[in-house]
Amino acid sequence: MTADVWLPIPADEIEGLPAPSASGLNYRFWDGGRDFPADPAECAFYVVPYMKGTDVAVRPLAAMTHVRVVQTLSAGIDHVEPGLGSLPPGVRLCNARGVHEASTAELTLALVLASLRGIPRFVEGRRREEWHAGFYPALADKSVLIVGYGSIGAAIEDRLVPFECARVARVARSARTTERGEVHALTDLPALLPEADVVILSTPLTPATRHLADTGFLSRMKDGALLVNVARGPVVDTEALLKEVATGRITAALDVTDPEPLPAGHPLWHAPGVLVSPHVGGSTSAFLPRAKRLLAAQLTRYAAGEPLRNVVLTTG
Repeated sequence: MTADVWLPIPADEIEGLPAPSASGLNYRFWDGGRDFPADPAECAFYVVPYMKGTDVAVRPLAAMTHVRVVQTLSAGIDHVEPGLGSLPPGVRLCNARGVHEASTAELTLALVLASLRGIPRFVEGRRREEWHAGFYPALADKSVLIVGYGSIGAAIEDRLVPFECARVARVARSARTTERGEVHALTDLPALLPEADVVILSTPLTPATRHLADTGFLSRMKDGALLVNVARGPVVDTEALLKEVATGRITAALDVTDPEPLPAGHPLWHAPGVLVSPHVGGSTSAFLPRAKRLLAAQLTRYAAGEPLRNVVLTTG
């Protein structure tokens, strides 16, 4: 029997895919265009187009009556969750663990260092021919709190090590112990926030983390602290953040925003002490080679009937 595989990357550009003749897999290219490449009911393995939003991601799902695997190319799955209820039981949803860790961790450190060392001020000073000398905060000797200690959170800590931080505290949904030390539960946040000079959000967007950084969270951050969001925009309550940064008490660096894309005229564009990047944590030269390797490995396993990697849930 044959089965359709929908790919957002042309199959002939992915080295290592199982051969159609031997595997029975028919590769169909669909990157979110208006027209589907084939009947969605014949799709067995659906790879969600990358960075095309929820409307594109879920559009074919209701018609995919025989799909067995939905594979995202992102670490988060919130953009496909609205369509999962239409899927038959037993469908495995897999994320892209292993694809984005390095790039997202790189940008996280770039945002932290740029914010602390005054890079946005220097860029503006160059435009105005102003020399902004003086003393600026260093990352060295700072206390850092990582909220969301999955694979991306761990990759961020790996890159913090050479910067001689005074302390790195870790928070995840539930407490555990890792090689690097204790991971606290989310319930420990009220006690940890006042101790952190830099708070990094790298948690998935779930009902428990939506508006996690709300008025209460932000008010517990110490004076002069930096909030960095590389998670999802709605993890931060935008209105609460705007009120807090307006006082100058804390600063922020945001790779993700709510709303997103950030529309022209939105107050975040001009909020004091806020650095914004346009959701480019995973969008680097490292993405495509790693995504291709993931797809080749997953489809090789699928064709051989072997367990898939990165299964985050199975529909019931």
